[in-house]
Amino acid sequence: MKWHDIKQMDDASLKAKCVELRKEMMGLRFRRVSGEAEKTHHFQVARRTIARIKTLLVQRTKAV
Repeated sequence: MKWHDIKQMDDASLKAKCVELRKEMMGLRFRRVSGEAEKTHHFQVARRTIARIKTLLVQRTKAV
């Protein structure tokens, strides 16, 4: 996800997306360990998206 897409989402949907991405990362970890992962860059993309979401949530709480 791009930064401008994440900024347009509300807090509840951001938290839901973060949970969804963490579940996806767990599945990606299992596939990488078992050797089934074809596109290993998805793990990095998910990790960075989670970091972007958490950063925005912290910025919003500090702005209030």
